[in-house]
Amino acid sequence: MTGRKGATRSDNSRTNLAARIKDEVYRQMYRLEERRPKSEIGLALALLHAWMESGSEREGSEDRDWLKRISPICLAMIESSLKVDATGRPPLQ
Repeated sequence: MTGRKGATRSDNSRTNLAARIKDEVYRQMYRLEERRPKSEIGLALALLHAWMESGSEREGSEDRDWLKRISPICLAMIESSLKVDATGRPPLQ
């Protein structure tokens, strides 16, 4: 018995969606490192989209594990970028 085409396509589209979400998170992290205007909100939105999508996956998936590792880094980047002084430089650590 052969598998349905839709089932194969579904797995592939889920993989493609996960890859696109990861790409978007990394792209927004890069934009924040470049200090582009409003990049904090872009990264926050990318993370929210990733978490919303991960809610439909089974609990122990690789994508969810990746998201658990990358989120604290992203949040620290966002918080750091919001704590800039009047000169536009981040505070001393």
